[in-house]
Amino acid sequence: MKKLRVLYAGSPLASAIVLKNLIEDSAKCGKYEIAGVLTNPPSAKGRHKELIPTDVQKCAEINGIPAFSFEHLDSAAREKISPLACDILVCFDYGHIFGPKFLGLFPLGGINLHPSALPKYRGCTPVPAAILNGDSELGISVQKISLKTDEGDLLSQISVGLAGTETTESLMDGNGSESVVTKNGTLMFTNILQNIADSEKDGKFTMPAANPQNGESSYTDFIKKEDGIIDWSENAQIIDRKIRAYTPWPLCSTECNGVKLTILKSALDPDKKTDAAPGTVLPYEKSVGVQIACGDGSVLIAKELQWQGKKAMAYKDFMNGARNFTGSQLK
Repeated sequence: MKKLRVLYAGSPLASAIVLKNLIEDSAKCGKYEIAGVLTNPPSAKGRHKELIPTDVQKCAEINGIPAFSFEHLDSAAREKISPLACDILVCFDYGHIFGPKFLGLFPLGGINLHPSALPKYRGCTPVPAAILNGDSELGISVQKISLKTDEGDLLSQISVGLAGTETTESLMDGNGSESVVTKNGTLMFTNILQNIADSEKDGKFTMPAANPQNGESSYTDFIKKEDGIIDWSENAQIIDRKIRAYTPWPLCSTECNGVKLTILKSALDPDKKTDAAPGTVLPYEKSVGVQIACGDGSVLIAKELQWQGKKAMAYKDFMNGARNFTGSQLK
C-alpha cells in the first residue's frame, strides 16, 4: 500500500501543535507521512535581533522532517519542493498565498484549516473577529485551497460553543497546550487524510467530495498595533472583547499620568453603573478588582495589569503598589 505523502505548511505555535499531532497520528495509523514542512523564514526578535525559527520549523527539526522557508514561492522554491513528490499540501496558518504553479506540484491540490464558519470571516484574523463580534460559537472549517482567498469548497465544518471569556490565545494555541482550534482541527485533518489514504488504487488517491460555501461572506483584516489602544468612551463590553481578542497581540493599553498601562485580563458586571467620566479609576473593592468607568455608565473590572517596563500583576498585588491610583484619569 502506497503512503500518502504530505507537505505541511504553517508557522506559529498553533500550527506547530497541529503538525505534532499529525506526525503522531501518521506514525500510529501508518497511512500517510509528513514528507516535508513549509514555513516562514526565521524572524529577528529580542534586543539583539537574533534570528528565531518558527514554531513549525522547530517541530519539524525535532522530528527529523525537512523544513523549507522561502521569501517567495517562486520557481526556485518549486525546484526545492518538487523532489519531495508530495501528493497533497496541508496548510494551517502559513501566511503566504499559493499560486497555480505551486499548487500544481500536488496531484490532489491543497487543503487548509480556517477557524471560522466559512464563508463568514474569510481572511487573516477570524478568531479575533468572532470575539470582537460577541459570537456565541466559533466555526472551524477545512477547505480546498483555491486561488481566491478562503473561497475553496468545504471538506469539513463544525461549530463549537463560546462562553464569552475566551481569548484569541486560548482558542488558537492554548498557550502551548491543546486548544479548541488545534484539537478539533487535528481531528478534521486526520479524518480527511486517512480517508484519502484509504482511497488508494493503483498508486493513486482520490479526494473526498467537497461542498461549495453557502451563506453571506465577510472578510477580516490585519490587526494593527494601534488597535489595542483603549477608548474609554466605548462600552465596557466592547472594551472587554477587545482585551480578549487582542491577546496575545497587540494587547490593550491605556495611559496613566503619561505612563503606559496594559490591561491583560478583565471581567464584566452588568449590574455595576457609574456617573463618573469614562476612564476614571473608581473606588477600589478588594473582592472585585480594579473598576474603571466606561461609556454608557458601564464599568470594566481589570483583573491583571502591567505598568510599562514592569511585570504583570494580579489586581491585588498591583493595587498594593499603586499609590493614588484610585481616582486617576486613564487616557
